[in-house]
Amino acid sequence: MSKDYSAFVNPLTARYTSKEMSHIFSPEFKFGTWRKFWIALAEAEMELGLPVTQEQVDDLKAHADNINFADAELQEKKVRHDVMSHVHAYGLQATKAAPIIHLGATSAYVGDNTDIVQMKTGLELVRDKLQILLKQLSDFAMAYRSVPTLGFTHLQPAQLTTVGKRASLWLQDFYYDYEDIRRYIDEIPLLGVKGTTGTQASFVELFDGDLDKVRALEVKVVEKMGFDQVVALSGQTYTRKIDYKVCSLLCQIAQSASKMTNDIRILQNMKEVEEPFEKSQIGSSAMAYKRNPMRSERVASISRYVMGTPAILAATEATQWFERTLDDSATKRIVIPEAFMAIDAVLDILRNVTDGLVVREKVIHSHIMAEIPFMASENILMEAVKRGGDRQELHELIRTHSMEAANVVKDEGKPNDLLERIAADDSFGLTKEDIDNLLDPKLYIGMSAEQVEDFVTQIIAPITNEVSEMAVPDLIV
Repeated sequence: MSKDYSAFVNPLTARYTSKEMSHIFSPEFKFGTWRKFWIALAEAEMELGLPVTQEQVDDLKAHADNINFADAELQEKKVRHDVMSHVHAYGLQATKAAPIIHLGATSAYVGDNTDIVQMKTGLELVRDKLQILLKQLSDFAMAYRSVPTLGFTHLQPAQLTTVGKRASLWLQDFYYDYEDIRRYIDEIPLLGVKGTTGTQASFVELFDGDLDKVRALEVKVVEKMGFDQVVALSGQTYTRKIDYKVCSLLCQIAQSASKMTNDIRILQNMKEVEEPFEKSQIGSSAMAYKRNPMRSERVASISRYVMGTPAILAATEATQWFERTLDDSATKRIVIPEAFMAIDAVLDILRNVTDGLVVREKVIHSHIMAEIPFMASENILMEAVKRGGDRQELHELIRTHSMEAANVVKDEGKPNDLLERIAADDSFGLTKEDIDNLLDPKLYIGMSAEQVEDFVTQIIAPITNEVSEMAVPDLIV
């Protein structure tokens, strides 16, 4: 069959997201999960004494996986109702069970519960990919934990840090994201078996007023579906705060990813750190010499989309009238799958970037040496005081020399000559050799290396020691 080029193709599925994440939000997964919930409901109803037979349950199970999509689509054109169309299609296959499919349930039983299953499964994949990213970033941070580099505040040169310490700041953001997702995977609840307005009235009727059996039905269904949490209360649907919470978790990852890749883009401009660049990759259609940070730019771009999704879901929750309105449905079909697929793409690109980051240590060193005269001034002051100088007088001299040296750099484009000025000033009592001994960049990195080691060994390693290896994604550049 030839490819259709006449219709829009979602770039998330065509270019960016993994097959694993795309499958979670596929019709096959969605409607297959609907059938699992119908089986769980029928089996639980049978076990609690309703007129459902083992033969009917077995019939449902026998046709759980071979979904007759064509029959469902044909029926939906007639009845304009997706759930009833699939009830009809399932009944065409499981003919013995047809009379009891969806017994007592409303559409939200399969729809909302399946949404939760999809989101939880998606979060599990995100968690696993985050775990691998934590491992890659921690390895990078440890490898460069002692390599000095200019720190920046307000994007202006500040005290030195290290390449690894800076990477550990990215790492820590993703660690917080990982922990929040890990916790919510354990906490996310199913809607359960609640009925048309959340009162369970249809099940009270089915069980002739036996409330204990109604409660037991929900417990059984939830357990059969592998969950141990269920919302205590609902209208027809679970509160849409859950959707907002899930997308907010993905938004947090997008924030971390954008922060990291924005840093990399600036560092690549400075020629200090570069993302991977393929041998035959073209950076610009016009400027052949360019080596653009295209992966990092893509992460920033896709992350921007994810960061916008919580606002849509917040509005959805805020405008749900009473027990539910259907204006949430179309939004959910778009926003939640795309948010998951987008963050999945972001994590794959980040793993690709982190795996091939290039650190230009000589360039970094040259940038340090251009600024270190200013940073060494405090140590120079202390050394001069030790030799009998007046701290206040010397402080004023350093301030004056620093301003003059800065003017030489900015106005004349000449090298920083602060150290030469200080060596020539007899008030300091220091030779050029004395001053040179105070210029080792490692004297100015504080506890950077130790902070990285402590964080990685104490916080990250327990998470990543058991991480399963996944191949670095091969991306369309």
